Amino acid sequence: MPKFVSIDEAVKLIPDGATVMFGGFMGCGSAHRFIDALSKSDVKDITMICNDAAMPGGPMGEEYYATAKLVHNRKVKHLIATHVGLNPEVATQNMIEGTLDVTLIPQGTLAEMIRAGGAGLGGVLTPTGVGTIVEDSPYCTGKQVIEGREYLLMKPVRADFAVIAGYQIDKAGNVWYKGDTSNFNIVMATAADTVIAEAEEVVENGVIAPENVRTSGVFVDYVVEGGKYYG
Repeated sequence: MPKFVSIDEAVKLIPDGATVMFGGFMGCGSAHRFIDALSKSDVKDITMICNDAAMPGGPMGEEYYATAKLVHNRKVKHLIATHVGLNPEVATQNMIEGTLDVTLIPQGTLAEMIRAGGAGLGGVLTPTGVGTIVEDSPYCTGKQVIEGREYLLMKPVRADFAVIAGYQIDKAGNVWYKGDTSNFNIVMATAADTVIAEAEEVVENGVIAPENVRTSGVFVDYVVEGGKYYG
């Protein structure tokens, strides 16, 4: 059973230098209240694994949206993501200031690398990136030829923490995601030593139909209640 804690208590679990996965796709499906609190904390030097670095402006008029707050407040020393073009601060900190290390991995490849990390597999074979700079990535261990086709062998990815967000989470930690907000949350919940889940709504056991549980409570260590983000 997960522990139900306040957002401030959950933020204190993250030490300096931790490797943290954040679910979300351009902010959709991100743990907004937790990320906001983390961005205002004293934590530093995070290695952040996520699909992207979100955007400077959010749909509700936010000045910085989702993980963009962590970049803006300089909590991140190494960003591992699939694209960062929507957040110009990443380019500024990486290419101009040299204060942020950035590793880009193809989107589907990163998802499968995280899935492999969660499943205890030794890596992922993929044709994506053959003949490109992906071959020079520290996460690429070389090539293999299978039935005449070249593949890259990419390492599995795990983290110290995964921060995910669900629309409803029950008292046993089972998570239901609304619409497309499942995105990276599902695989990340399997590939971290400690999983912190932010609920828009905490519900009693049985409210979420078993067939709607996308992340089982067995994967969730801590639950925080963030409340409805929109409306």
